[in-house]
Amino acid sequence: MTRQLTAIIEREDDGYVAQCAELDIASQGSTVEEARSNLREAVELFFECASPEEVRQRLHGEVYITRLEVGVG
Repeated sequence: MTRQLTAIIEREDDGYVAQCAELDIASQGSTVEEARSNLREAVELFFECASPEEVRQRLHGEVYITRLEVGVG
């Protein structure tokens, strides 16, 4: 079985941080692809090790990613 999840990847210092918004799991890497791959591995390990109750508690069913315009200064 597979599941579609959201990965948010952003540059941080000399590398990249990747976060799965639905589970609040994060990883990092030297490149975008490495951070994405490491995040995939971390999420797969979570699903392998977590109890069904922990998955239910952490899994957010609705996640919205949008742009926000704000006044500055």
